Amino acid sequence: MSISPRLLSVLALSLLLAGCDLLGLGPDPRIAQREADARAIGAACRHALRGIEDCYRLNERVSKTAIFEGWKEMDQYMRENKIEGAPATLAAPPLSSDDVMRDEPQARTGQRAAPREPSR
Repeated sequence: MSISPRLLSVLALSLLLAGCDLLGLGPDPRIAQREADARAIGAACRHALRGIEDCYRLNERVSKTAIFEGWKEMDQYMRENKIEGAPATLAAPPLSSDDVMRDEPQARTGQRAAPREPSR
């Protein structure tokens, strides 16, 4: 009973490539990073005393499943360690360069001015 050299070379090649990531066949690291980011977002929402629905609404492009996992993990951690959350506050939208250049009172308060009519 002899094994042909061709069959032996095919078996050797398949064994060498079985654990090899050189061909790019491994999992995409960007997917794992996006999921980790989504879990961190969920945990941050829980610590900020935000409801899960608010967290979904603020992060529409992120995986809801991963957000929920992070939110749930942080909830369990906070309960076990008797940690109180810190209420979140949303900051005013940043001023545009036009508002800063005009230096109008509305620009300093963060309120948007109504568009002006063109002068004739």
